[in-house]
Amino acid sequence: MACATLHFHSHALAKACSMNVLVPEGSVGTPPFPVCYLLHGLSDDHTSWARQTSIERHVAGLPLIVVMPDGGRGFYCDAVDGPAYERYLLEDVIGFVDHTFHTMPERQGRVIGGLSMGGYGAIKLALKYPQLFCSATSHSAALDVQRRLVRPEVAAEMRRIFGPTPGGGPDDPYALADTIDRTLLPALRLDCGLEDGLLEENRAFHRHLEQLDIPHEYAECPGAHTWEYWDCHIQEAIAFHQRVLGLGD
Repeated sequence: MACATLHFHSHALAKACSMNVLVPEGSVGTPPFPVCYLLHGLSDDHTSWARQTSIERHVAGLPLIVVMPDGGRGFYCDAVDGPAYERYLLEDVIGFVDHTFHTMPERQGRVIGGLSMGGYGAIKLALKYPQLFCSATSHSAALDVQRRLVRPEVAAEMRRIFGPTPGGGPDDPYALADTIDRTLLPALRLDCGLEDGLLEENRAFHRHLEQLDIPHEYAECPGAHTWEYWDCHIQEAIAFHQRVLGLGD
């Protein structure tokens, strides 16, 4: 894979931003290529997946572009009082990638995944905009938006993003799952570590999807909220996307 760090201007954020991109090279496939958007967690940036995991090795040989954008601390939402990170991702990041690379610029060629904050972002965006993504995966996702307001050390920051009562709102995965057009359901896969503090959130959302009869894969595995866990299970997420995209083995 060729690896590039790209700096570009975001109109939604009105600032310079960065992304890391893995691109097939040599004899790997024939463009146009599908794209996987891989989102980071709350304390990370666009370099974290590449620095902390073997993502480049995991996707080597696949005819797949992997885009790792900087999502700040914005939960990939248009904040009630703050930056528009949802619009940034949907318009600026995807728009830049489709303009710059030889991509498949439609739903059937676009997948999304992430960890923790990024796992929430991947599931939320796929449920909110199923016309844009054909599959979504999450690891250790922070799926309960109301719970984000409880932790004193981040409560004020979370209220600026989500508002005082985000439950049932436009960024609540539960509400989005309730109302999604069933003809556009993306393929979904969620996993979480058995020693992860977000395990109960993932179990609860899994039960919610089951109650709605929304097809999905769900796995609980040994491990905690760590890069060791995510480096292992991103390989399963890649295989899941690979099947949905029809890329073969």
